[in-house]
Amino acid sequence: MAPVAERHWDAVIDVARQPGHVRRAVRDLSTSHWVFISSGNVYADFSTLDQDENAPVRAPLDSDVMADMSTYGEAKVACEDAVRASGVSATIVRSGLIGGPGDVSGRSGYWPWRFAHPTGDDVIVPDDPDFPCALIDVRDLAAWIVAAAEQHLDGTFNATGPTTTFREVLATAAHVATSTARPRPVPAATLAELGIGAWMGPATLPLWIDDPAWRGFATMTTDRARAAGLTTRPLMDTLRDTLEYENQRTEPRQAGLTDDEERRVRSALIAHRE
Repeated sequence: MAPVAERHWDAVIDVARQPGHVRRAVRDLSTSHWVFISSGNVYADFSTLDQDENAPVRAPLDSDVMADMSTYGEAKVACEDAVRASGVSATIVRSGLIGGPGDVSGRSGYWPWRFAHPTGDDVIVPDDPDFPCALIDVRDLAAWIVAAAEQHLDGTFNATGPTTTFREVLATAAHVATSTARPRPVPAATLAELGIGAWMGPATLPLWIDDPAWRGFATMTTDRARAAGLTTRPLMDTLRDTLEYENQRTEPRQAGLTDDEERRVRSALIAHRE
């Protein structure tokens, strides 16, 4: 920290998740403005759609160190509190799901990639077409963060894309992939029996969660950020560019089904029907 603590900075952009890191940074760095990248995970309740910045948040983590991702939201709350307690002008950005080219998780890229590379004449999807979805293109988020730093924008802001439906995400993914494969909806109970999970991780179906308490997880009201200059590109543009990245990626995807896993699900459905 010493080399960067010896000068005054026009702005600091902080993406930390460990409260101790943020507390030391706000103590040791001299700046006119702080931009802290927080998360929608700070909110206490995800059953409500499109909640705004005044919604209740989780209790802050009472430690400098987040041991694992189970307390990610609490850690981010503690980080936010440390930035506010510093007294410096600050932009607190509560980001939603970040997607676009370079999304190593595969959450924003799996569906266009799967429609572009089907293992049959259909694509296995959860039978929940109205599930609320939202994501923000990393390029739009980054551009607005830089603008916030330049303008010394003060306040707390939700930042994600418009709320849409899982049905629309699938339709857009199929369109950018120029795919003739059709979605094959599978009930959540059947997916669970076959060992298929939700959102992220091995053998999962991204952008969907089979739990009413988490139905609003991806969505947030962004009126305040948009009034302060946030603009987001159409979902079609994000998915088209992410498909290009997916077609070239070399690292393993952290969400979705492998070809073998999708074939296994389809075979089980056929056997059950027979």
